[in-house]
Amino acid sequence: MGVPRVLDHIVLAGPDLAALVDAVERDTGVRAAPGGRHPSGTANALIALTREGRRVRQYLELIGPDTEAGWSADRVPRFGIDALTAPRIASFAIAPDDLDAAVAGARAAGLGFGDIEPLSRTTPDGRELAWRLGLPQDEAQPPFLIDWGATPHPALEPIPALELVALRRLARDPAAEADRLLALGIPIGRGHHELEVVAAERDGFEAEVATAAGPAVLR
Repeated sequence: MGVPRVLDHIVLAGPDLAALVDAVERDTGVRAAPGGRHPSGTANALIALTREGRRVRQYLELIGPDTEAGWSADRVPRFGIDALTAPRIASFAIAPDDLDAAVAGARAAGLGFGDIEPLSRTTPDGRELAWRLGLPQDEAQPPFLIDWGATPHPALEPIPALELVALRRLARDPAAEADRLLALGIPIGRGHHELEVVAAERDGFEAEVATAAGPAVLR
């Protein structure tokens, strides 16, 4: 079991961001730092993910409706927030060396990806962070692709951290899912830097983390 190097961040979505932050703190002992607000009606909080105790360019994003701006969960379709009654890991992002080439390669492999989009968010201290995304046409088929460009990576900011032990993809058709993820350049298997794909009744994710109280699994 392991974590692929191309992982950029894991998206844990919920219908109420404040409640989600509280729940993750109960489960892990780590309280996410406020991240910022997106023009699309979401807000987030962040926890850096360490590997063997070292800071890397990977983090956990807790995301929900931006209630301070008047958004309610039923108005936010991103990551299926409008249909959520409880938190869940909704997706993950990978950071290829060349976003444009990666999207072109995904299309050549028959995977549906739209045009690369510029996005941004405003941090609590007023900074605007910008990045580019390659989004799958079907959000139910993660991951999405990200390029931070010149923007400082969020995981390297002075935010709380949590040790990520393993990320697992749960899939109803694990063989087909493994083939699809391989086409995106994600190594599949049970090795230290591979994503394990596990047969399950429902598609989903498991993120195993190490806490002061022992192992915990986020789903």
